[in-house]
Amino acid sequence: MSFNIQKIRNDFPILSREVNGHPLVYLDNAATSQKPKQVIDAIVDYYSNYNANIHRGVHTLSQEATDAYEAARKKLQEHFNAKYLHEIIFTAGTTHGINLVANGFAEILKKDDEVIVSAMEHHSNIVPWQMLCEKTGAVLKVIPMNEEGELILSEYEKLLSNKTKLVFVNHISNALGTINPIEKIIQKAHEYNAAVLIDGAQSCSHIKPDLQKLDVDFYVTSAHKMCGPTGVGILYMKESWGKKLPPYQGGGEMIAEVTFEKTTYAVLPHKFEAGTPNICGGIAFGAAIDYLNNIGFEAIVKHEDQLLKYATEQLLAIPGLTIYGTGQAKTSVVSFNIEGIHPYDIGTIVDKLGIAVRTGHHCAQPIMDFYKIPGTVRASFAFYNTVEEVDALVKAVQKAKMMLS
Repeated sequence: MSFNIQKIRNDFPILSREVNGHPLVYLDNAATSQKPKQVIDAIVDYYSNYNANIHRGVHTLSQEATDAYEAARKKLQEHFNAKYLHEIIFTAGTTHGINLVANGFAEILKKDDEVIVSAMEHHSNIVPWQMLCEKTGAVLKVIPMNEEGELILSEYEKLLSNKTKLVFVNHISNALGTINPIEKIIQKAHEYNAAVLIDGAQSCSHIKPDLQKLDVDFYVTSAHKMCGPTGVGILYMKESWGKKLPPYQGGGEMIAEVTFEKTTYAVLPHKFEAGTPNICGGIAFGAAIDYLNNIGFEAIVKHEDQLLKYATEQLLAIPGLTIYGTGQAKTSVVSFNIEGIHPYDIGTIVDKLGIAVRTGHHCAQPIMDFYKIPGTVRASFAFYNTVEEVDALVKAVQKAKMMLS
């Protein structure tokens, strides 16, 4: 498929609507992406034609739903290059996957073991580990960042020791757009036999990670960041860890045999998939993967990089505007403030002009504390955004500045 931006935009029904009397300019893709007709049609098709519970039924609808759901798992295995199909575990999203792993390590960590996170994590990759450390007596350590919004790897290496059991880092910062050097982070952690979990919620719409090449232990992401539905995601769990960690929840599907005397658990991936899953969500996730791969990630990255470069240049031409996150490796996120103006006020005015941006701390309050700011205006671009939409953003920000100064 050649990269035809207008043809792509035609696949997204919501992009043709108006907001406050203006054409919608959707620049909140880091929070959630919009959905193409191909994904919406997959959802409608499931509920219209073969809605049924999976894995347990012998009737035709159940078999069709099971086949479609497991076909989606296979697509995800191939997309992320997991070695085994059973290493792909369906979850309710990134946060669910992180908590699943944290729950498992509550049975493994001991007092004074050490856990490392980075200074630029989303709250969902901070709070579960704080809770884990409180429960086990383990110690939480933090990789610092510099003014450009990059992790200081020399300090990371100093934190590592034989006490380090777990390292957790996001692949891309949701607040800054920084692409972290996860290959080196994983390699260094493994030198101390520490496990690594990578939060891929922000990366998987821009990057196609090769999980075998990365040799990562756990990788989590959400479908709704990748043109799929909300309420579904995956946890990649290396097979060796899948055998070690205890189940996260008890219930149907995750069992092999149940008696009142003893229950034995199912094999992977079902060991971690208790209850009726988001069947439709999993199937639609597979449709979203097909859609993105049909466009091609090389084409997506090239287009988004052009938008990022152009938006950065145009916004920096506005006097008093500061961009946070200026590292060399970066994806299509621009977080900024204008001197003397609260980000919320800018966001409110640009919304009146039909432009959707995010304001606040973006569930990354430690980053805002580092910069000593209350939050930022964040414009995050996807492959269906255009240069003309960047121009509309810049014009709206200029108007907001004139009104608020």
